[in-house]
Order: sequence, then structure tokens, then C-alpha cells
Amino acid sequence: MTHEAATAGGSLLLLSGAVAAAWLLRRSWGERTISRPWWIVGGWLSVTALIVVASWILGAGRGPFAAATVVSVGALGLVAANVQFKTAKVRGDKSLAPEPSERASRAWRGWLRALLAGPLGMIAAMGVAICYSAFVPGAPQTRLLIAGLMVPVLWGAAMAWTLADDKILRATAVLIGVTVVSFGAAMLKGFS
Repeated sequence: MTHEAATAGGSLLLLSGAVAAAWLLRRSWGERTISRPWWIVGGWLSVTALIVVASWILGAGRGPFAAATVVSVGALGLVAANVQFKTAKVRGDKSLAPEPSERASRAWRGWLRALLAGPLGMIAAMGVAICYSAFVPGAPQTRLLIAGLMVPVLWGAAMAWTLADDKILRATAVLIGVTVVSFGAAMLKGFS
């Protein structure tokens, strides 16, 4: 028997044992009788036996890690085999993602939201990224690269939060505060 055949056979043995161990543990979750502890003990003993068998088949170095992976895959397969899809109930005119504000909109609120989500959100994101590059230790090139990659993510987060928040003045105060504090701290520290 070749080494590859032994590995494939051992993997199939481990996978079937993993499904059995996951089934025992799954059965213990639904069990509400006096036999529940036996299902739990049986499931965990099966997992332990799989680790021992994997160590014996694949070696002490690869065996436990392979067993942990195969147990996870077996449990995931068991869960996936029992998935049930249900149709969603229609709840009239209520949406899963309601509008941020149900009150009447005003023109100044729209313009302020656009300014907050766009330029002010970008400036706040740049301030946090510059502050990051000034305070985090490491090579300057790495700090600048990571700070540059942070800007679009932080800007997107600022946009999403600004557009979803009903309290527009709170969003304004927070973004202005973040901008002032981050740029101020970065200027005080300097880039070294």
C-alpha cells in the first residue's frame, strides 16, 4: 500500500468518524432525557479517538491538525445536510431596511448630509489615517501604505453612518471632532 493510498484511506476513515462524532453531539443537543450526558460523552470520546487515530495514521505532527480540520468539515457537512429553507413571511408594507428618517426632509438637511458623507467624511478618514501613520511604530513605508489603504474603508464607514443616522447634528459634531483631534494629534507628534 502506497503512502498516498494510506493517507486517502485514513482521511475517509477520519471523515466518517467526524460525521459520527458530530451526529452524536447533535443528538445530545436535542435530547432532553436522562441519557443526554451519554450522548455528549460519546461525541467527545469519538472526537478524542479521531485525534488519536489521526496521530497514529498521519504522525504526531500532522495527525492532530488533520483531525481537527476533518472534524470541522464533517460537522459542517452534517449541518449542511440538515439545512431547511423556509419562505419568508410578507409583513405588509414594512421593509427589512427602513428609511433612515420617516419625517419630512428639508433641503438644508440634504445638503448637509451630502457635505458630511462626501468631503467631511473623507477629511476625517484622512485625519485618522495620518494619525495612524504618525503614532504606530514600524517602517515608514509600511505605515504610509496601511494608512493609504485605511482611507477608503474609513470614508465608506463615515458615509454609511452619516447617511443612516437620524441625528444629523450629532454626525456633524462627531466628524468635525474626529477631524480636529486626529489632525491635531498628528501635528503634535509629527512623522518620524
